[in-house]
Amino acid sequence: MARWLKRGPDAGVVAQSDRAVRDTVEAILADIASRGDAAVREYSRKFDGWERRDFRLSDREIRECVAELPAQAIADIRFAQAQVRNFAEKQRACLVDLEVETLPGVLLGHKNLPMNSVGCYVPGGKYPLLASAHMSVITAKVAGVQRVVTCAPPFNGKPAAAIVAAQHLAGADEIYCLGGVQAVGAMALGTQTMSPVDMLVGPGNAFVAEAKRQLFGRVGIDLFAGPTETLVIADDSVDGEICATDLLGQAEHGPETPAILITNSEKLARDTMAEVERLLQILPTAGIARRAWETFGEVIVCEDLEEMVREADRIASEHVQVMTRDPDYFLKNMTHYGALFLGPRTNVAYGDKVIGTNHTLPTKKSARYTGGLWVGKFLRTCTYQRVLTDEASTLIGEYCSRLCALEGFAGHGEQANIRVRRYGGREVPYGGAAEPVRA
Repeated sequence: MARWLKRGPDAGVVAQSDRAVRDTVEAILADIASRGDAAVREYSRKFDGWERRDFRLSDREIRECVAELPAQAIADIRFAQAQVRNFAEKQRACLVDLEVETLPGVLLGHKNLPMNSVGCYVPGGKYPLLASAHMSVITAKVAGVQRVVTCAPPFNGKPAAAIVAAQHLAGADEIYCLGGVQAVGAMALGTQTMSPVDMLVGPGNAFVAEAKRQLFGRVGIDLFAGPTETLVIADDSVDGEICATDLLGQAEHGPETPAILITNSEKLARDTMAEVERLLQILPTAGIARRAWETFGEVIVCEDLEEMVREADRIASEHVQVMTRDPDYFLKNMTHYGALFLGPRTNVAYGDKVIGTNHTLPTKKSARYTGGLWVGKFLRTCTYQRVLTDEASTLIGEYCSRLCALEGFAGHGEQANIRVRRYGGREVPYGGAAEPVRA
């Protein structure tokens, strides 16, 4: 039986917070739909202290942001983007068009068609998260998306040079310095100065995630990517310091970040908790990380590996760091996670920043039914059919006619019947069903 040495927040408290976010976002989106640019400008001024006549950055502004960065920073961005692009290209190569003759004269197929336009949100109000530009823009471009729009909030009162450079080097077609719900709403709904997109992607805070949820249907979305989550699964093959480091390394994202340890060693659990307290005395971002740990941190001690897997799948965390003697056991047996980081030599930060896998991942248990952002999210697999011979059309038509009659769909049935008459020379009463051919 699993035991909690530390528990997270009460579910009722979380639900109450979610309701408040939902109501706020609904009002903002309605206002943007009604007033367009005027509403966007007001919310940008209110939430980000940022206002300008046109939020789209000019070519000159983009060049100036790129020039602001030292050569090493540009080289580092290019290296990270090369890893993301390479993995995305390998994934794209797995997705092939198909055409197959399923019966004599019957060809069925599918084509993988990219979205025409995508809006990529790049969070950056607290930290300039340029990595999100790599993950969304490059992946969309590898998929073949023609128009990629990016929005990122201002940082310290101006466009974040690193984010702008990353967006530009990744291949963004339109770059806007605009954040929050107002950015997501503008991209999805369109305004007087921004054409709407077909799909929204990218992580964000609780308000951005809720905006995407409410806009889903009007546009497509990648997934529900709210405040980040991390789960460390460990046994006594590692120590408390590395576990605490990996927990706090994600807790610094924000005060609503769950950071959870699952272990079968009570000693490791208590050592990790002590190390968390020690590191919070020296971590520069301890102000945020402590709030996340105190409110959303959990420590769970399990009896064995099987129970560790059950608890991990119940949590369905966005990031799962596995540091055990046999990490492949969890790769083989776990089913609910955004991304796995197997063994102590890797970690979530590698995935977040540079190694090549995508860091836009499912949160709030949505890993139960979706994976993370990848090149396939930007593609629509669209089918087609072609019937080449009179005999094939007659054969399919006879079955279709009788099946339509079973459902009472006379009009559907006539679509089949007319072809049975014309291509098979068979007599079928109007609104009736084709009789099977007797040998």
